Amino acid sequence: MGRLFGTDGVRGLANGDLTAGLALGLSQAAAWVLTRGRHADELRAQGKRPTAVVARDPRVSGEFLTAAVASGLASSGIDVLDAGVIPTPAAAFLVSDANVDFGVMVSASHNPMPDNGIKFFSFGGTKLPDEVEDRIERALDEQKLAPVGAGVGRIRRFADAEDRYLLHLLSTIDVSLQGLHVVLDCAHGAASGISPQAFTDAGARVTVIGADPNGLNINDGVGSTYLDPLQRAVVEAGADLGIAHDGDADRCLAVDARGQVVDGDQIMAILALSMKRRGLLAKNTLAVTVMSNLGLKRAMRANGIELVETKVGDRYVLEALAEHGLSLGGEQSGHLIMSDHATTGDGILTGLQLAAEMARTGKTLEELASVMTVFPQVLENVRGVDRTKLEGHRGIAAAIAEVEAELGDSGRVLLRASGTEPMVRVMVEAADDATARAMADRLAAVVKAELAV
Repeated sequence: MGRLFGTDGVRGLANGDLTAGLALGLSQAAAWVLTRGRHADELRAQGKRPTAVVARDPRVSGEFLTAAVASGLASSGIDVLDAGVIPTPAAAFLVSDANVDFGVMVSASHNPMPDNGIKFFSFGGTKLPDEVEDRIERALDEQKLAPVGAGVGRIRRFADAEDRYLLHLLSTIDVSLQGLHVVLDCAHGAASGISPQAFTDAGARVTVIGADPNGLNINDGVGSTYLDPLQRAVVEAGADLGIAHDGDADRCLAVDARGQVVDGDQIMAILALSMKRRGLLAKNTLAVTVMSNLGLKRAMRANGIELVETKVGDRYVLEALAEHGLSLGGEQSGHLIMSDHATTGDGILTGLQLAAEMARTGKTLEELASVMTVFPQVLENVRGVDRTKLEGHRGIAAAIAEVEAELGDSGRVLLRASGTEPMVRVMVEAADDATARAMADRLAAVVKAELAV
């Protein structure tokens, strides 16, 4: 079957791949794995039970999956604090803020409504490393914790979950957003209540779209994967900027007053320069992935900021932040992590910080984003190939070297084998779109010919 856990927890078609039974089993297995340390032993010695925060996004399947998760935990002797519908970064924050043992988020992030997922946060609110997820997966077939009588867990509402998170968000900015008009697209997701409240409390004038979740419309033509509605709304409202979240609000993309998209790389550039100027950018270094635009790398180099590069995935950015002691990192997709304030990507936090920099400098978003020139980037997925033969293939390596020589320092090439599909991803950046597309087509044809199955 392959590994159950993917790059962001367990995800699949709700009630298809991801059943209530699997959710129950996963929570029981997680209880077994995550409560066997010294902290849990000390609690039990004091006659107390371990505690977990459980939360979800508003998709309809989250209702029965969250019930299954809570049941599995309580039946394993874990007290459950049910935080209801809140963003993923809120769940991670609350694990730390409430000093509980771990957390569970039921969400499929930017995926369409029929999908759902389950991800775990360890003590302190951090994502689990691969080896711990593997232990949980193995524990699905092992003995479960099964206390009886007073040993079973209790399930209680986490009544002030939103308020705690909101106060935390507001504590991270040092200026008022008064005078800024912000359009928020909440993707009919978990940010629908708290993001408008946060920006309003911070002083901004707020216009909201995509904030009427009904369980079925999450990410449906709105949010960070569908920016057209936000672009139109910003221009029509004459707003200063737009902020787009995804279903669980761990992403943030932006739109300037003219309706132009400001992606995760540009937001990172803006925040990195701001943090450096204010003495907050640890080691004057930014963590990025291999997919970050060449323009970001050039802009950072020009401003004396070093880069640490990771594989694609916010978990690898998080690992780099921890390993190198850094304070900012992220992905082009809008997953930005500010480790002084969060243990995971936080779209509301990112949006507030971006708006605060506008308020702090008096500059428009377009002016701030101009710090970097975005190189045209073309990505082609070459399907139906043997991805395992990509590394070390001489013919493909020669083709890459030829294209790189033609591009010189005005572009770059990246080929990656998919981790889950018979596919190779070809990415080319160049000074103009036509060149990038032509080079990508050329390399895709070589990959197709050389690795065909």
